[in-house]
Amino acid sequence: MGPCAMFELRLEEHPLPTSRDDVDQLIDWLVATFGLVRRRGEEHADGDRMQPVVRLLREHILANPQQGVDAGTLADQMGMTAASLHHHITRLAACRLISSRSQGDGWRRHFLRAGTLSAAVELLANEATQILKLQLSRLEGWWQRPEDPSLKMEMASPDRESPLVIWINEPRPLPPVEKVSELSLWMADLGLLGDRPGAKLAADSLPVRLMQILLQRGPPLSLDEAAAELKGPKARIGRILERFRSAGIVERVPRTDRLPANLWNAMMTQYKRRGEDWILLKGGFNRIVPDRAIETLTKAMAKGKLNVDLVEKELSGVSLEDQMLLLNLLGGRLPLGHRMIGSDPVSTSAKIMTRLDRVLRRIKRVAEMLDKAMS
Repeated sequence: MGPCAMFELRLEEHPLPTSRDDVDQLIDWLVATFGLVRRRGEEHADGDRMQPVVRLLREHILANPQQGVDAGTLADQMGMTAASLHHHITRLAACRLISSRSQGDGWRRHFLRAGTLSAAVELLANEATQILKLQLSRLEGWWQRPEDPSLKMEMASPDRESPLVIWINEPRPLPPVEKVSELSLWMADLGLLGDRPGAKLAADSLPVRLMQILLQRGPPLSLDEAAAELKGPKARIGRILERFRSAGIVERVPRTDRLPANLWNAMMTQYKRRGEDWILLKGGFNRIVPDRAIETLTKAMAKGKLNVDLVEKELSGVSLEDQMLLLNLLGGRLPLGHRMIGSDPVSTSAKIMTRLDRVLRRIKRVAEMLDKAMS
């Protein structure tokens, strides 16, 4: 692999390793974070220390950071085929952990960039940051979400973040393949189409059409709405959305736009089932709803004239957090939906870059530990 290889980094967020000086554990963490080992079931329950890429790093690249090792020696000592060795060398070079140069004897010598793992990681972190920033800047050309303050885009914190799983690939020209679009290629470069995009690279594939909806839509998108609009299976759409969410580009949030309708339904259900006293006490009205609104809403319930518009009007002065609490006390449930993580392309990019920075800081810390442990 020559020095002109395109940058390609696959990052998977993991908690920092528990040991500071266990070389095997630190290398296992590093290859897992760089997505260099594919785990399946229980086969890697005891670590990845016998994986070829782990041995390549531990026994050769990190053991001889400045001298390096030639491909012939590697093939002999590791008992690997030329094709397998080339695959692992290519992956390590693409993510900028190693460099190579010809020796003049027909072999290439592979060595750790900059002489230490910490220095190599610092270089790749700088390149990864700039490339991802460049890739995310392209969102502005596709972003069509309306600017509407009533959407309350920054309200209702999303549920717990899933670990970040994102690819960072250097921008490339469109391949000479029919139906591939700028957006679909961009999604593939960020890992939004999975390991083997194949037919999903088409501009009219299900993941690409789903992304187009999210780029145009203000309120969160529910699975039911997505399935109806795309005419696709809910289970598959759910998996695609989770991949978008793992990449940090989409968040899952309560459907606050449906609060009035859900509150109306919960109020009427509990009023008919348990009566006004329960609504006032255990239903949370006395705790959350203003006195004037209580009178208006209970009278409307008693006359059977309560409607969604009245609920929305009377609770307009109540914060969305308190409205969600009221719904919970009334036994209702607010559905969840998915939306782009920011209210505009700039804020979306900033949030993803913040998450990338967190992962890169962990990698730098582990690189420092490994340098110290190997020395």
